[in-house]
Amino acid sequence: MAIDALPARTRRKNLIDRLAEPRHYDVAVIGGGATGLGVALDAAARGFSVVLVESHDFAKGTSSRATKLLHGGVRYLAQGNISLIREALHERSTLLANAPHLAQPLPFVMPCYKFWESPVYGLGLKMYDTLAGKDGLGDTEFLNRPETLAHLPTLQPQGLKGGVKYWDGQFDDARLALALARTAARQGALLVNYCAATKLIHEGGKLVGLCALDRETGHTHELHASCVVNATGVWVDRLRMQDGKAVECTTKPMVAPSQGVHIVVEREFLPTDHALLIPRTSDGRVLFAVPWLGKTILGTTDTPRHTLAREPLPFREEVDFLLRESARYLSRAPGRADIKSLWVGLRPLVKPTDDAAGSTKTLSREHTVLVSKSGLVTVTGGKWTTYRAMAGDVLEKCFAAGLLPARTGMPTDHLKLVGAQRSSVRISEAPGLHLYGSEAGAVQALRGADHELGGGLTEAMVRFAARHEYARTVEDVLARRSRLLFLDAALARTLAPAVAALLQQENGMDAKLQSFLALCDQYLSVPA
Repeated sequence: MAIDALPARTRRKNLIDRLAEPRHYDVAVIGGGATGLGVALDAAARGFSVVLVESHDFAKGTSSRATKLLHGGVRYLAQGNISLIREALHERSTLLANAPHLAQPLPFVMPCYKFWESPVYGLGLKMYDTLAGKDGLGDTEFLNRPETLAHLPTLQPQGLKGGVKYWDGQFDDARLALALARTAARQGALLVNYCAATKLIHEGGKLVGLCALDRETGHTHELHASCVVNATGVWVDRLRMQDGKAVECTTKPMVAPSQGVHIVVEREFLPTDHALLIPRTSDGRVLFAVPWLGKTILGTTDTPRHTLAREPLPFREEVDFLLRESARYLSRAPGRADIKSLWVGLRPLVKPTDDAAGSTKTLSREHTVLVSKSGLVTVTGGKWTTYRAMAGDVLEKCFAAGLLPARTGMPTDHLKLVGAQRSSVRISEAPGLHLYGSEAGAVQALRGADHELGGGLTEAMVRFAARHEYARTVEDVLARRSRLLFLDAALARTLAPAVAALLQQENGMDAKLQSFLALCDQYLSVPA
């Protein structure tokens, strides 16, 4: 392969040298999750100069801990939130087209154990099809009992009447975030991970930039921009409070975090390419069993959380709930000893104006964009599926506030992400070279392409992560470039020393092996 055909390098020194250059940016984005990366890409595609800083790794927080579903929000039908569903269904279709190697259609089956469930669920899902229109992925089907068991062979057969099949999508969230980052860089944006926004810079009551700490060297850089976007997810209130204090303005918290716990078990507990959806469990919550990268994900919970740890711990009752409800619907139920990985994601739910404490089920799943008195633009809430729409709304708010001149530029609805290429391998299958899409050849050209470390991860993939995918630590590789920490934490622990040695060769620095081994222990620790 010719050198000029290789993907762009993400050499750390080059990125930091660019960060140190004195210049004024149009847009500075704080936060490298789905929303911040979407804003950076949209702004760069419109021709604005963009810098994005992320305190940890891209998608380290909520954006790598989703239930892996691209959906319009079937449960929002009961709430009558039609506009939100329409938007999400359109964005689902757009994302499936722009990153087909990382996002694909997925059939779901709702089993019916009561006589009224099939017509009620079926009617709602037919409405879902109607709302999708040309963005639909397949027609809703009514299934009889044998058909339902054929699609979900380990479903509890006792009392089963039939089922309803419908379509949504699934994706690899962390690798999609990485594709967004690299696509934004291809459009001219500068993105730097492990670079924390420590202070906002105000002049005359107006926000003019930020201080960013390079966490690897300890050096601080001043970044000046016409528009600063706070896209830090559940952590947005920290910057909002700092901004309000600087301009002597009262600022109330806007986020009420909730956490969702996910359990990963072997594929044998649900050996199918169809996902199981229970729309109403014994306590009214939703239960998913989703085939993903060769395993099965059981999730998710929705529990208020008042602390904002980077690696939150599951509550015992959450694990009990997932295992108990799985046992009601699977003929062979997984137990604690069957858990391959256990992980938690925080959701930034937006508080209502008449904030009431308690359940997070009633809080808004829609996103919110606010512009402060000083000009700080904050965006939070929403979901992965609508990241592109959220980015568009952020820029429209920037235009309306006079922070940026209105500009259209390249529309992102048809902007293919790095690696975009259709694959014959489903995302529900074990991970491998197919997840690199059109860049598979570039990976194979690197040393160690024929040396598999384990779990579908080759030596060449680790080198590619270090050279082209911003990877700095063992965790970056085994949690987000590869998803092994989320799939099989024990296997990830076993492979970690070899990955650390390769990163040392590539980056010439400590790859944080010991901290990753402790993280593996956490993902394997099941509350008794």
